[in-house]
Amino acid sequence: MCIVCSEGKFDHVTPLLRELHCLRIPERITFKLSCLVFRSLNGTAPVYLADSINRATDVTTRRSLLSSPSTAVVVPVTRCSTIGDRAFSVAAARAWNSLPSFVTLSSSLSTFKHHLMTYSCSQHPTSDAHSSSPSFLFAEHVDS
Repeated sequence: MCIVCSEGKFDHVTPLLRELHCLRIPERITFKLSCLVFRSLNGTAPVYLADSINRATDVTTRRSLLSSPSTAVVVPVTRCSTIGDRAFSVAAARAWNSLPSFVTLSSSLSTFKHHLMTYSCSQHPTSDAHSSSPSFLFAEHVDS
């Protein structure tokens, strides 16, 4: 990595990774879950995943509020906070509902990924060079 970026052998890599649009592992998990929800809502995800995601506006037992975002999805109630919260339907719904509307209202998957990457990078700016060494994963190439 240092040779490709023309950096020294003992230079910190955190600024390089941020420059290359790399995400930390928790951010990467949120990125992947959000992409799967987008695909589920737009009919391009596998059926077994799409069946576990429901728009809040499609649920008839809930009152529709004018102030509620139209892109929100239902977060299922779980009994066990340790195991139940890790289920795709719960974790993906929470990740999706935490995104701003300019990301969730994207018209295509590539636009969605671009907006999501921009949002994720703006939420977690470059940390101090002397911080603990974070775990990073490369974000997939996003077409503009």
